[in-house]
Amino acid sequence: MFDGRLLNGVSVLAAVIESGSFARAAELMGLSASGVSRAISRLEGRIGLRLLDRTTRTMRLTDDGARFYEQVAPLLSGIEEAAQTAVGARQAVRGRLRVNVDPYFSRLVLGPRLGAFLDRYPDIQIEIFTRNEIGDLVADGMDVAVRFGEPAQRSLISRLLMQTPVITIAAPAYIERHGWPSRPQDLSEHTCIQFQDPLTARPFEWELRSGDEVVSIETRSRILVNDAGTTLATCLAGIGIAQVFTLGMADYLNNGQLVNLFPGWSDETFPLYAFYPSRQHVPAKVRAFIDFCVEIIE
Repeated sequence: MFDGRLLNGVSVLAAVIESGSFARAAELMGLSASGVSRAISRLEGRIGLRLLDRTTRTMRLTDDGARFYEQVAPLLSGIEEAAQTAVGARQAVRGRLRVNVDPYFSRLVLGPRLGAFLDRYPDIQIEIFTRNEIGDLVADGMDVAVRFGEPAQRSLISRLLMQTPVITIAAPAYIERHGWPSRPQDLSEHTCIQFQDPLTARPFEWELRSGDEVVSIETRSRILVNDAGTTLATCLAGIGIAQVFTLGMADYLNNGQLVNLFPGWSDETFPLYAFYPSRQHVPAKVRAFIDFCVEIIE
């Protein structure tokens, strides 16, 4: 038989965790702080686990509490989603959306088009966190992540959004000073802006592909960066040659600020994925955001 008291206790626990304190949770739920404390104690007694370590000044989840909340939080989201769906699909896309986004995608693709998403869904409040690593979506309180590269965490649900070609670019100012490399192998004699792999802390290897032919380049450089914005700014300044995704580069190439050095060697691709914690009860706001990302990269 369904135990409504258990659900009530879990709801109080969620309010405590999301608000960060018993006092704020009490305000959100219209309870007294002592009422919140009693609800947590009853929940702990009902399931036989200590969920929170708390003192007069601090509060944190125990290991058992963290595991328990990780399992029940998606279920609470599912209940909320069902209630929102009942009043119409448009109203379901609402609330706070926390997104972990690759810095390159955020700066060059998502950021300039974010206004269209907000106009479409006026009840959404979006929080964007740009990071070089995906981290722990559940522990960080993220609803969804958009990242380049193959999935490293099998516990997450992934959706492939696109395969973007990799191109080798330079600014006209660089070409004027140093010349245009006539073939991929010539890149070893040029200043190449290396980009740090966040997983290995080493520079990404440079490869150029044309059909089945692959040329690996041993680049030489005094420049190593771990930020897409710095890579772009350095390249635009004519300081060196960079390898970037075609995604987000159209304006720079079309107006002549950057030049694709080897148009016939752009068959290497890199995947872009959306990640979210669970396949079950995916919130409408997450589905809407992922669909929007697909729309703006097509």
